Amino acid sequence: MARSFNQVILMGNLTRDPELRQTPNGQNVCSFSLALNRAYKGADGQWQEATDYVDIVAWGRLASVWRSI
Repeated sequence: MARSFNQVILMGNLTRDPELRQTPNGQNVCSFSLALNRAYKGADGQWQEATDYVDIVAWGRLASVWRSI
C-alpha cells in the first residue's frame, strides 16, 4: 500500500465524446480529452489567457462511470 495519496481534480470542457472500449480480456477502457482554460499574468504584468489540452484514459470500473456521464 502506498504511504501517500495524490489527488488531482481537472475541470474543463470535453473536446470529443468519450470512447469506451474493452481489452481482449474484458477490461473497460475509456478515452477522452479535456480543454482547460487558465489565466495568468505575463512578464509585462498583463493578464493573459491560455488553453491546455489533456488526454485522459480511465481503466476498469472508473471507465464505465465516465462513459455514463
